[in-house]
Amino acid sequence: MKPQAFDYYRADDLADACQKMTAGEVRPIAGGQSLGPMLNLRLARPDALLDVAILRELRGCQRITGGVLIGSAVTHAEIEDGLVPDNTRGILPRIARGIAYRAVRSRGTMGGSLAHADPAADWITTLTALGAQVILQRPSSQGSTRRMYLNDFVTGAMQTALSPDELLVAVFVPDVAADSRFGYFKLCRKTGELAHAMGAVFRAANGDGQRVVFGALPGAPLLLAGSDALDQESWRGALAERYPDMDEADITVRLHVMNKALKRSQIHEQ
Repeated sequence: MKPQAFDYYRADDLADACQKMTAGEVRPIAGGQSLGPMLNLRLARPDALLDVAILRELRGCQRITGGVLIGSAVTHAEIEDGLVPDNTRGILPRIARGIAYRAVRSRGTMGGSLAHADPAADWITTLTALGAQVILQRPSSQGSTRRMYLNDFVTGAMQTALSPDELLVAVFVPDVAADSRFGYFKLCRKTGELAHAMGAVFRAANGDGQRVVFGALPGAPLLLAGSDALDQESWRGALAERYPDMDEADITVRLHVMNKALKRSQIHEQ
């Protein structure tokens, strides 16, 4: 199938991109690994595409107090290859290596994946567990920048808090302390395919900031945080409360996946 006809814009800089986002129904595109198939299936029918892949402001990375800012147009492959400052003790490169196939990783971007918000994508689950935030920007005449935790940003399956005239410009990844632990596991029928279930566990050594995230759900990732996050008895109840129609077999599979993630965090595997 072919996409519906659309106009194509290329921005000169970030300010120009933000301004062009106000010109009707415009969708930004960087790698196009998520949006491209949706266009071909006519699940997305924008009036125009705005190419932001080469914008300098979206391609940079910088260390700031407490973490690293990663430009939204940085590719999975660049993270995999160590071209991005890694403040996570190897977590981000390991996650990037497990995303789809190298051809996809060479084009797909972290920001595009988060903005698309596919429940089975790796970044929304793992970055939620790490306590990441997204930086959103709109035209300067309309209030400029806002910052949100990823758990608040993703509101449902392929749904986010992005306004029509906003761009996701960067991702803030907080520093991971040396005494913290992280585990991740996903269940796929074949390597490189989207996951059917996934789980991520972040454990701070002092007991604070513990997070358990169920991914590949029918909606947004399910975050359990605080001192009781690792209470396995609460996991089943949390899934049943969020998805009362989820059958027992599905819940059992997801609990098994989360247990694998927890064990990986306990034996220091990432």
